[in-house]
Amino acid sequence: MTTLVLVQGDITRESADAIVNAANSSLLGGGGVDGAIHRRGGPAILEECRRLRASRYGKGLPTGQAVATTAGALDARWVIHTVGPVWSATEDRSGLLASCHRESLRVADELGARTVAFPAISTGVYRWPIDDAARIAVETVRNTPTAVEEVRFVLFDDRAYQAFARQVG
Repeated sequence: MTTLVLVQGDITRESADAIVNAANSSLLGGGGVDGAIHRRGGPAILEECRRLRASRYGKGLPTGQAVATTAGALDARWVIHTVGPVWSATEDRSGLLASCHRESLRVADELGARTVAFPAISTGVYRWPIDDAARIAVETVRNTPTAVEEVRFVLFDDRAYQAFARQVG
């Protein structure tokens, strides 16, 4: 049984086997969580991302997929990069957001990770409403068979923390 833990803080300061990065499809860094992970993790993460772009992901990592790299200078063994969907008022993309969590857990299982730290995927510049994102994230993690022992949702602010707390119960 996977334990769900909530933390308010900076995901780049977490100690876990794997830290999930809310990446953009380029895998080459960006703003928000993605930029913070690349900055604190250092150039080793970007080097591996460039190799992935040169080999398997020439057109970028597709939305809802996940892939792992080194964690560089972060207090983790791996970074699992996943590309969340941009929220849309006219198209239901919740399956893609759920896939980010499912695929990240699948990659974590392949790596043998026992602790995984997730941000609130797609809730920043991709504008996913936090209450809905929390519902999708918690339901998906609870319903995905995994050997991961602890999933930690690391929420940047009190509003996000409270939204996830309502879902975890």
